[in-house]
Amino acid sequence: MINSKAELRRYLSLDKKVYGITKSRPALFGDWHWKFLIALRREEYHFAQKGRVHRLMKRFWAMLHAHYGVKLGWDIPINTFGPGLKINHYGLIVVNGNARIGAFCDIHQGVNIGQNGLSQNDVPVIGDNVWIGPGAKIFGKVKIASRCAIGANAVVNRSFDEEGITIAGIPAKKVSDNGNPYLKS
Repeated sequence: MINSKAELRRYLSLDKKVYGITKSRPALFGDWHWKFLIALRREEYHFAQKGRVHRLMKRFWAMLHAHYGVKLGWDIPINTFGPGLKINHYGLIVVNGNARIGAFCDIHQGVNIGQNGLSQNDVPVIGDNVWIGPGAKIFGKVKIASRCAIGANAVVNRSFDEEGITIAGIPAKKVSDNGNPYLKS
C-alpha cells in the first residue's frame, strides 16, 4: 500500500524504470502501459489517504484505472503488486484483489492469479523478481518464492518455497535451478 507522496514517487519511478522510460510524461496518444500504471498507483495512494479531497481523487483515478484496464484487457486491482511492475503485452490478465505480489514482477498476457476456495485468504502470495510467462494460471493458497520463473501455460496450485527456480507444467513442478532469466547475476 502506498501511504505517502514519497512512496508514490518511488513506485512510479520504479514502474517507469522497468520499461526504460526516460521522458517525464506519457504521450497524449500511446504509452498505454505507463498511463495504466500511473492511474493504478495514484488510486492506491488516494485509497490510503483520509479526507474528502482524497475520496474524490480516488474516484477520478479509479475511473482512469478502469478505463485503461478495459482498453488493455487487464483486471489488476489496487494494492496487489509491489513497485516495478512490468506488464509485457496487451491482453487478458486477471488478478484477485486479495493476492499479494512482490516488487519487480514481470508478467505476460493470459495470466490468471486467483482464488481457489471460499476463503478470501485462499489466494497466492508471490515474492519479488518473479517472471510469469504467458498463459500461466496461479490459484489457491500458494506461496511462490522470490526470483522464480513460472513457465508459459503453467498451472500452479501448490507452493514453491525454493528461491530462484523455474516451475512449469500442468500441474506445475520444478524443472530447473535457474530462476528469473532477466535478473542480473
